[in-house]
Amino acid sequence: MSNTQFTIGIPKEIFRGETRVALIPKMVAQLKKEDLEILIESDAGKDAFFTNAEYEQAGAKIITDTESIYAEADSILKIQPPQKNQPTGKHEIEMMKPGSMYIGFLDPFRNPDSVQQMNEKKITSFAMEFIPRIARAQNMDALSSMASIAGYRAVLMAAQYLGKFFPLLMTAAGTVPPAKVLVLGAGVAGLQAIATARRLGAKVEAFDVRPAAKEQVESLGAQFINRDLVQDAETAGGYAKEMSDEILREEREIIGARLFHSDVVITTAQTFGKKAPVLITGDMVKHMRKGSVIVDLAAEQGGNCELTVAGEIITSYDVRICGLTNLPATIPIDASTLYSRNITNFFTYVYQTKNAPPDLEDEIIKSTCITYKGNIINARVKQYLERELSV
Repeated sequence: MSNTQFTIGIPKEIFRGETRVALIPKMVAQLKKEDLEILIESDAGKDAFFTNAEYEQAGAKIITDTESIYAEADSILKIQPPQKNQPTGKHEIEMMKPGSMYIGFLDPFRNPDSVQQMNEKKITSFAMEFIPRIARAQNMDALSSMASIAGYRAVLMAAQYLGKFFPLLMTAAGTVPPAKVLVLGAGVAGLQAIATARRLGAKVEAFDVRPAAKEQVESLGAQFINRDLVQDAETAGGYAKEMSDEILREEREIIGARLFHSDVVITTAQTFGKKAPVLITGDMVKHMRKGSVIVDLAAEQGGNCELTVAGEIITSYDVRICGLTNLPATIPIDASTLYSRNITNFFTYVYQTKNAPPDLEDEIIKSTCITYKGNIINARVKQYLERELSV
């Protein structure tokens, strides 16, 4: 292997239930044009139906030894945050080359130890979930790509567990009315859920506090639930802000009035880096239609429904509550393809030459860089860790 080439390593994802791969063969071929060496752990793409032979044909080198991937790579591209690799008995960060680069989801607020470990090894780390929602970063926005898949999958899950048809049906035995779907939160996931439910023939209404949401919801043929919109409901990066207790109480009152008429509720409300707001209390679930379904896309952040259990599907008061997490992994081919494009676009944006430092004055790079040369660069992560260490 040439010492002048920059080497990218793609390890097999080891997070339980993860089927995606960070780089698909088509993107390997694109990166090879930049004179980069690509190392793929054997069978890294198997669960997403990309074979070793396809990677080799694209120009990648298949590596059977996990530790070699980390030891040789100048940059590791991943999906799930680093964790302990059971087959080797070592943490993924432990196996990484000092001074190397990491690009992938990092979830630093729930994995502060990983941030500290990367800092100690002077690893330059970039968190894909910190990509700012600005026009020139759209092709790198992995959160939006995965949220769109989750919104689509949520509706299919709801249709699977609901004991009714979604569309209006005219039959010899009589008319079957369409299912009524309520979507809470009209971000990327919510809008995709609305569009998918509409395609299946459901009657859809949606609720969101952001002014821009009304036009987007109505453009998809859904009814927007009116209330006094919150003008300052988004951060500069395009993410929803945390609402006050008073606004949350008002939201619950509005939502509660619609819940009793809904067959399906899909919740998507999340606040970046914080616990998800509780929009549906246990008492509200108690008064829902029997046989109705809640799909809580905020389950991993605590859930928008008070009764949601992350990673499980439960029944409470005869209402099915789906708290399954990592829904993009249930559609591994397209999820891998979209993520691969996102991370390739981001890598080529960050990478200039093998030894060139990242431009920390650039808005995209500054927003996503967590650690660099033994320092925590991201202000929010730094403040959080300092606060945690002082407790």
